[in-house]
Amino acid sequence: MTLPTTALAALGTEGAATVHQADGIAGLGWLLIALPALGAALLLLGGRRTNSFGPALATGLSWASFGVGAAIFVEMLAKPADERAVTRTLYSWVPAGSFHVDAGIRLDQLSIAFVLLITFVGSLIHVYSLGYMAHDPDKRRFFAYLNLFIAAMLTLVVADSYLMLYVGWEGVGLASYLLIGFWNWNPPYASAANKAFFANRVGDVGMSLAIMAMFACFGTVTFTGVDAAAHNAPTGWVTFIALMLLLAACGKSAQFPLQSWLGDAMAGPTPVSALIHAATMVTAGVYLVVRSSSLFNLAPTAQLAVTIVGAITLTMGAIIGCAKDDIKKALAASTMSQIGYMMLAAGLGPVGYAFAIFHLLTHGFFKAGMFLGAGSVMHAMGDRVDMRTFGALSGKMKTTWITFLCGWLAIIGFPLLSGFWSKDKIIEAAFIGEGWRPWVFGLTTMLVAGLTAFYMSRLFFLTFHGRRRWLEGDHPHEAPSTMTIPMIVLAVGSVALGAVLNFAGFPGWLEPVVGGHGEEHPVLPVLVITLLTQLLMVIGVAVAWMKYWRDEVPQVAPRGSAVTRLAANDFYQDAFNDGLFVQPGNALANGLAAGDDTVVDGGARGLGVGLMDAAQSLRKLQNGYVRSYALTMLAGIVVILGTMWVMQ
Repeated sequence: MTLPTTALAALGTEGAATVHQADGIAGLGWLLIALPALGAALLLLGGRRTNSFGPALATGLSWASFGVGAAIFVEMLAKPADERAVTRTLYSWVPAGSFHVDAGIRLDQLSIAFVLLITFVGSLIHVYSLGYMAHDPDKRRFFAYLNLFIAAMLTLVVADSYLMLYVGWEGVGLASYLLIGFWNWNPPYASAANKAFFANRVGDVGMSLAIMAMFACFGTVTFTGVDAAAHNAPTGWVTFIALMLLLAACGKSAQFPLQSWLGDAMAGPTPVSALIHAATMVTAGVYLVVRSSSLFNLAPTAQLAVTIVGAITLTMGAIIGCAKDDIKKALAASTMSQIGYMMLAAGLGPVGYAFAIFHLLTHGFFKAGMFLGAGSVMHAMGDRVDMRTFGALSGKMKTTWITFLCGWLAIIGFPLLSGFWSKDKIIEAAFIGEGWRPWVFGLTTMLVAGLTAFYMSRLFFLTFHGRRRWLEGDHPHEAPSTMTIPMIVLAVGSVALGAVLNFAGFPGWLEPVVGGHGEEHPVLPVLVITLLTQLLMVIGVAVAWMKYWRDEVPQVAPRGSAVTRLAANDFYQDAFNDGLFVQPGNALANGLAAGDDTVVDGGARGLGVGLMDAAQSLRKLQNGYVRSYALTMLAGIVVILGTMWVMQ
């Protein structure tokens, strides 16, 4: 898809928007990061003495950060659209010859949307954790890591340069490692944290190469400088940088082929899963692609790659979700698929950037709500996650059931709920274009919408409806108010946020940052696309109802078909990675170790043994007998005289 002329005009010559110096409340934007970072520092350095008040302090500081973000947003609303993007330099960070980078923040329509999502949903998760982690002996450390996660993600989205963004990027990776492996006394949990950490390091190689290439090609790594220089750069350089940024996004957002870590990341406490999947880590890749829109607009090959990656991932995630009996892993597969929708939309260019962020915001609410609902179910069912041992919980857990119902209806695209407004916009945008693309990408998004309705209905019915399949000793009960109140707030967002953003003109709000687009129409009428999508949704729900509510469901899952086993084993991604990377890597490492032992260490040992043998031979000459020394001296004189005679 070629970039529309109106989009190029909106981009201008200095990037996606003219950036002004921050004043007023925006000048205090550094507090967004400083407040949760302060909480993390106090709790980590304060030790166990902060266990009593630390969680409340961390929660309060997270809410304070939201308050700063909300004030900046209100101030931004009062300004004209072309004056809303502001930046503030904090200090000179890297003065190294021709490479000079200041530490600074950039607040515009895109970053403030993320700030509000991160701080609001993140703070609700803090409140939920007050109840969920109430009896954990090391809860102050957990809340310190939550604050660290919030601070790192805010650094990522308000940075004014790719290098500063990289600091937040790595901070998010560190915080996710610490939270996923929080209960690291359990070996599988520690292994899951390691897997997430190393999978993300693969993507981080792409980020590092992209930043180095930016400096080599553009002489700068600031967003404004890169946007301005990219228009005059060679296409090959721009394409390489965009592809490396895509690699980074695949790692952080669990997109194909770096998605295998996401399911195992469910090892962490459930609030961690909600934070990672709804407001922070997996959204970072989408933010990176949209923030780099000026690069991707000039690199159609990379842009197409983003769309293809999104299409593959949203399909794989939906298929995997159909075969998971673990409630958290089913939701994780759903996240993979929904982020795939966002990546596909971002790959569509100016016609899809705003819709990617639109769906990201609505998804943040309904996915966080469902993860917290899953935690409430686990809290009531002895921390079990197998949905086949649940059923009929709607009568015992009314609040959890209703709030989860709102999230379920939102994600399947039920009319007028949040997902209907955001996901259907992506499906419509996917049908825009020429040639094969609108049919392949459009039909893929539409069919996966039907699959989404099936596997999410399966999850909902297995958990809350049908007959009881509880285990002996189960006594389901509702969670405490510290857990249910955040779920209620998120349920309200799941119902209403999509309509609010739609009628408030959210795509137009983002246009000064991501560029506008001309009047474009899908290859099918919008009404037809909507009706077909709704029909597939109804079919998916109906099939799930017949199989998992109306009919008897065994506590032990059947072996299933080859396709079911393929999905249940995540398309054997772990086995593939093990065969293609781990085993050859181990063989290479073992070979290098053997070579090191034979050549390097062997050479050193041989030299030492040789010197010792020579020393043993020479020491025999020092025997203490005068006659031996006299004979040696005589031999030396003979040799000297003989040499002199020969030389004459």
